[in-house]
This record gives sequence, structure tokens and C-alpha cells, in this order.
Amino acid sequence: MSRKSDQILRTKFAERLCHWMIVLCFFLAATSGLSWFFPTFSWLSAFLGTPQMARLLHPFLGIAVFVGLCFMFVRFVKYNLPARSDLIWFRNIRGVLMNRHDQPLQIGKYNAGQKILFWAIMGAILVLLVSGLIMWRAYFAEFFSIPVLRMAILAHSVAGIGLILLIVGHIYLAIWVRGSISGMVTGYVSRAWARQHHDRWAAEIEARETTQGVRK
Repeated sequence: MSRKSDQILRTKFAERLCHWMIVLCFFLAATSGLSWFFPTFSWLSAFLGTPQMARLLHPFLGIAVFVGLCFMFVRFVKYNLPARSDLIWFRNIRGVLMNRHDQPLQIGKYNAGQKILFWAIMGAILVLLVSGLIMWRAYFAEFFSIPVLRMAILAHSVAGIGLILLIVGHIYLAIWVRGSISGMVTGYVSRAWARQHHDRWAAEIEARETTQGVRK
């Protein structure tokens, strides 16, 4: 079997490009945010130049992350809807954490854990957007009362720290599941990887390829 035939396209170029742009924008937004939240991390604002420049760019970077995630939501939401087969994954969570693959788990393109992460990230970015707009002093803050601004600051801080933790978990799992990062760089994963980690999705792809081959 040739190397090309042993690969499955998992993520298209536009989706990969958006993903890595989100990574860059989120890194800059998160580091600047942390530089204000924790005084000991004040040096992190240097990634955007001066503290003044970081304060100016932070909201725009946050909006860029939101727009990018909206694109990803449209492209991936159909794969992250709850399915009855997700219960199999939850019942075998211990084996999943131990990286055992001795039985089929009927996992689609994304497993139940990835689906939870997907919806948690989308929820966090929505809270960040709304609270960020309310507290954006240059444009909108003057339209809200002090108590509302304080609540927005609290919500923004909690959602920001929560999103950072979610992203750290996402990075850890991407490193832990060997082949995930290269799949997001090249767009392709091996058939063996697909069968091992997303057996139902791999079976669906191969069935579609067989059907198309018969038609030809």
C-alpha cells in the first residue's frame, strides 16, 4: 500500500489555517490578559510591545479569536453533536485514560471528551465576547453602570482563566495522543491511527471510498 493510500484527510486546509490563526491570536490575547490579572506576569505584555499597545490590541485579538471560532463552529458542529454511542466512551473512560484500545468504542470523528471540550470552549468565548464588549472602555463601557461593569470584569476574568485551562488541556491531549498534532499540520492521519482512535469514523470513510470505487 502506498503512503498516500495509507492516509485519510481529517482536516481541510481552510480549517487548519483558521486553527493556527486562532492559536496565534489566542496566545497574544491570553498572555496580555494574564499580564494584568497577575502582577507577577506583567512581563507577558511585552509580546505585544508596550503595555499600552497590549491594552489597545487585546480586545481586537479577542474578537479575532471569536470570529475564528465561529468559523470552526460552523465547520465542526455537526461532528460534535451528542450521540448515543458517546455512552460507550464514557463507560470505558478508564481504558481511554490508560490508552487501551482492546475493544471498539464506536467513536465518530470526535469522541465524547472532545465534544465536551468543543462546547465548553464555545461557551467560554461567548462569555468573553459579551463581557469584553461591556467593559471595553474606548467604545461601550460608558453605556453601563458601575455594578454591571464589575460583573462583566468578574465574568471576563473567570471565563478567561477557564478558557486558558481548557486550551492547556487541549494541548496536553494533542501531545498525549500521538499523531494528533501532525494531523493538524498536514491535515492527514494514518488509517491505523483513525481505526485506533476513531473507529466508527474510519469505517465510514472506508465504506464511502469502497462505494465510490465500485461506482467508478
